[in-house]
Amino acid sequence: MATVQIAILAAGMGTRLKRPMPKPLTPLDDGRTILQQQVDNVRTVFGDDARVILVVGFKHELLMEAQPDLLFAYNEDYDQTNTSKSLLKALRGSSDGPVIWMNGDVVFDPEVLRRLRPLLDDGRSAIAVNTAATADEEVKYTVGADGFVDALSKQVTDALGEAVGINLVAAADKATLIRRLEQCDDQDYFERAIELAVEHDGLRVTPVDISDLFAVEVDNASDLARAIEQRQAYERRQ
Repeated sequence: MATVQIAILAAGMGTRLKRPMPKPLTPLDDGRTILQQQVDNVRTVFGDDARVILVVGFKHELLMEAQPDLLFAYNEDYDQTNTSKSLLKALRGSSDGPVIWMNGDVVFDPEVLRRLRPLLDDGRSAIAVNTAATADEEVKYTVGADGFVDALSKQVTDALGEAVGINLVAAADKATLIRRLEQCDDQDYFERAIELAVEHDGLRVTPVDISDLFAVEVDNASDLARAIEQRQAYERRQ
């Protein structure tokens, strides 16, 4: 089986959390950082051979020192661009084959990655979604009659749920997504490229429901507290 490729987008400044270090280096209650629990989850599900690319930018030396065994892509315009351009760096630096990518601020149950594994093996693109929540500030989605994603943004109305920031692009779809990421504005989130590819290229993206699991994007102090609470609840269930 081909080596699994994972991209973690960690270039941003994370100003809403109001901490001096890159947000992925924020410590959790168990002593690990957000980034370390992500890497641990990847190794737990996919093994030590998984190829992990970390996209760095803001205070990149700290991230590289914290994870010296990973591969790196540098978004030198981290203070002027959004996740569309960080993902573009990651995909351009990837080898042939599919890529799972995640935002560098997601605290999550490793089972989320196991849910994506069958789609990875089947050559299908996907996004992990939570159908139990549709907060205004989060990226939301709808599906068409065929069951595939047809809208994906913070502006979606009548949403079915939220995207949790963990996604998969199939090998056959990667060139299309790269082309659409290249067309995105600097401040676009990567979800804009997915929408463009769905609308203009017929990209089929399967929503994978992880509502019974936990996955929290940490944007602020209340998110961090919620992530810690849900991680502790997960540990108690093990």
